Amino acid sequence: MAEIVRMPKMSDTMTEGVVAKWHKKVGDSIKSGELVAEIETDKATMEFESYQEGVLLYRGVEEGKAAPVDGILAILGKAGEDYKALLDQEMAKQAEVVPEKKPAESVAINAKGAPVAVTEVKATAATSMPASSPKPIQAKPSAEPMPAGMKASPLARRLAGEKGIDLSKVTGTGDFGRIVKRDIDWFKPGMVVNGSMSNAVMEEGFDEVEVSQMRKTIARRLSESKFTSPHFYLTVEIDMDNAISARESIMAVTGSKISFNDFVIKAAAGALRQHPKVNSSWLGDRIRYNHHIHIGVAVAVEDGLLVPVIRFAESKTLRDINTEVKTLAQKAKDKKLQPSEWEGSTFTISNLGMFGIEEFTAIINPPDACILAIGGIAQKPVVKNNTVVPGNVMKVTMSCDHRVVDGATGADFLRTFKGLMENPVVLLGQSSI
Repeated sequence: MAEIVRMPKMSDTMTEGVVAKWHKKVGDSIKSGELVAEIETDKATMEFESYQEGVLLYRGVEEGKAAPVDGILAILGKAGEDYKALLDQEMAKQAEVVPEKKPAESVAINAKGAPVAVTEVKATAATSMPASSPKPIQAKPSAEPMPAGMKASPLARRLAGEKGIDLSKVTGTGDFGRIVKRDIDWFKPGMVVNGSMSNAVMEEGFDEVEVSQMRKTIARRLSESKFTSPHFYLTVEIDMDNAISARESIMAVTGSKISFNDFVIKAAAGALRQHPKVNSSWLGDRIRYNHHIHIGVAVAVEDGLLVPVIRFAESKTLRDINTEVKTLAQKAKDKKLQPSEWEGSTFTISNLGMFGIEEFTAIINPPDACILAIGGIAQKPVVKNNTVVPGNVMKVTMSCDHRVVDGATGADFLRTFKGLMENPVVLLGQSSI
């Protein structure tokens, strides 16, 4: 008898899945445990193995298309079996569950002052104006001589050659009209030269892409977090001179390329052990104080952001943390993370220091109560022993869910974290390197 294979829920936040690739076609026999399809969730592309047996009679989702969790993925049965009655029955059930959406109505006032209903009509792609496509740039060899009297930096000339940009069509914004790197970076097809004005785009155009499963989940979860969790923020400056010296010594002795982010994870784990109220979650009618320390590390990927988890971070050495972060980050970029590698964080770290950001605030990653935003290390004048000297300073900002963590609790945590970062000898025993 024909039976339906439904879209599985393959992650805790998954609401729908996209069939990235079918490994079986209609008419193929399928055994239990056999690979049927690859399904893209909001966080990774995962293999779906059938737990049912039979002949594939119907594929309910085309490659590249999405279906909701528990929606019809396929129908299995005996060869030649009529499955249409089963499909029609399932479609009828879905039609009963999902009510037809009516156009939204609003109230307006007519010329006589009386209220009238106004139906909102959404514009479709067919009614929108087509965008003009930018004309392709004709590449020119980098060795082409520059017009007489035109000034350009060597870097600008090289970039223009690589991008096929005719320098005679570029307006320089440097001193005395010199063409510099930013002029090449900003140059677009259709720009015109005007002696008294900067380059201007003279053609309209845009690109539209469908929202990925990952971006949908990021939008939903972070919107829920921002608008339901009462955030407050605490910022401290950390003297990184000792951490810099410790890192250089460790790399010289061990040959391992330890990052400052590894120090941050290790110090955060140590501070969480001393301040368990920060290592917590809001569960609506109760607060969970976690005994274990699982630190999520935000990783930028092509479609958005993933947060793989370093489990039992307080028990791991710097080299363990370094290796695990690199491995998980690569798996995240390759879309090969498994649910066990991204679920269960108790605290999150987001580091934008490597992008030149000195300070920022991050949105809490539910169900964690806090997230620590790490800025870059900046050289600044600091006061030491009543003397102004050059120093290396890193700013960190912790976003806290005020339903769980109070200001004094968060401040105590940051004071401990700051102390560990500024005194690596306390943070690192022999077994911690």
